[in-house]
Order: sequence, then C-alpha cells, then structure tokens
Amino acid sequence: MSVSSSIASRSGAQERMTARERRTRFWQMVQLVPIMAILVLLFGGALVLAILQSLGFAPWFGVNTFPDFSYFGALWGSSTFWVSLGLTLYYATVSTVIALILGILLALALVKTFPSKTFYKYLYKLPLMIPYTVGIALAVLMLSNGGMLSRLAAFFGLIDDPAQFPQILKTHYGWGIIAVYVWKQTPFITLAVYAVLLGIGRETEEAAAILGANRRTIFFRVTLPQILPGVVSSTLICFAFNVGAFEAPFILGGGFPDTLPVVAWRYFNDADYTLQLQGMATVVSIGLVAGVILFGYLAAYRRYERRMGRN
Repeated sequence: MSVSSSIASRSGAQERMTARERRTRFWQMVQLVPIMAILVLLFGGALVLAILQSLGFAPWFGVNTFPDFSYFGALWGSSTFWVSLGLTLYYATVSTVIALILGILLALALVKTFPSKTFYKYLYKLPLMIPYTVGIALAVLMLSNGGMLSRLAAFFGLIDDPAQFPQILKTHYGWGIIAVYVWKQTPFITLAVYAVLLGIGRETEEAAAILGANRRTIFFRVTLPQILPGVVSSTLICFAFNVGAFEAPFILGGGFPDTLPVVAWRYFNDADYTLQLQGMATVVSIGLVAGVILFGYLAAYRRYERRMGRN
C-alpha cells in the first residue's frame, strides 16, 4: 500500500468517526429536549411572570399598570430594605464561609487513613438526609434558653438558671440560623471537595513535600488550586440557597427587620392581595442581587483559571 493511499484511508476513517460523533451528539441533544422544555416552561415561565408582576401586571388582582417601576422604587427607597439585604447577605456569607472551612478540613482528614474511616465516611453525610426543618427544630431544642445546652450549663453550675444562658436564637446576630446552615451544608461541601481530592491523588503533594515545602505551602500552592472547582461549585450552590432561604430566618431570626425572603413572605401573606406585587418586586430583587454576586464570583474564578493557564 502506498503512502498516499494509507493517508487517504486514515482520513476516511477520521471523517467516519467525526460523522458518528456528530450523530451521537445530535441524538443526545434530542433526548434532552423534553426535560429542557419542561425546565424552560416551568422555571422560565415562572421567572417571566414574576418580573411582569413586579412591574405592575396582575389583572387577576385588578391591577394592570405595566410597566410600573413604583414597586421597586418604594422597595429600594426604604432604608429597611437595605438593612434586610445586609442581614440576608450576612447570614448567607458567614454560614457559607464557615461551612467551606469545615468542609475542606473534613475532606482533607478523610483522605488520610485512620481507624473507623469507613464509619466516619457515612456519618458525616447524615445531615444531607435530614430536612432543614428538622435541623431548625434541633437548634430550638439545643440552643434556646430552655434547651439542652442551657440545662446542662445549669446542671454543672456554670449558670444559676437556664434563663441566664446567653441568647443565641431570636437575635439579629443569627447564630442559630448560621448553625443550621453550617450543620447542613458542611457535609455537602465536604463531599464535593473530597471527590476532587480523590480524583487528583496525592502525587503532587508528596512531590512538593520531597522538595522541602511545608504543610501550609503545600496547601495554598498545591492542594487549594486543585480543589478550587469543587470549592467554587459547592459554595455557589450553598450561597444561592442561603440568600433565598426562608424557614430558618423566619423561625430563628430576630424579627423586624427580617431577611428579604421573610419580607417577601409577609407581603404575600397580607390580607391586601395587591401587596403581592410588592412581594414579587422583593423576590426579583433577591434574584438580581444573588445573580450579580454569583456572576462576579464566577467571573473572578474564570480570570484566575485563565491566569493559571487553565481554560
């Protein structure tokens, strides 16, 4: 066989492979059409309807002043809105950062070999299977002034009466809210980071140690850049959830001023149905703020990836 015929046969095989790959991708896209259509109709339609209502389109309530930005003007012009926004971002940010630190430490520990490791690998995932409402109930039972911790403190003589226990719940410091979020989301972040650690192995860390790098240098120069994809994806999900979460701030929060999801709920629960438009403006505002923050977060991460030479 001549060289030209060999090249031609290889070229034909590559073309057939390329055509087969194109057909495979096409059928994969076709199979995704039903679920994508449902997602677009349900979530996309709900988003469009929320925006329309926030701009004054609600003929079923006898209101149709579209486009009307007065709902956003009244909302953003109130100082209470900005205080509520600050509380919302405070709870979301602090709980996400604490859960991230604990999740990374736990994932790094799980990579090592120690007795009963198999048991702990199942134990740390337990909060993932428990609803947030159960976690809120546990927080009330454990952290309230009449809860288990206050009674134990009184039993051991640390305080004279359970009522003297420091106020943890129902304050704007939000320790109870943060505790519930951290308890629930630390295993999620651990799972994401641990999966990345298992995929990359420990060869680069061992090589850095052989070259004389200490543990701190190895973590910040070797391990952290490698686990960043898991860190970014998990913290993005946790932060987005925390910004829009309602139950924990409503039950464990300090009351007025509330977080923005609770403010929206109060509008929707008002006897005046037309205030639901103000509630929709609040919901859309939550989405705008969260979207801007998450977009900036992802943009910063992408710039870092390009600076590191990874696309």
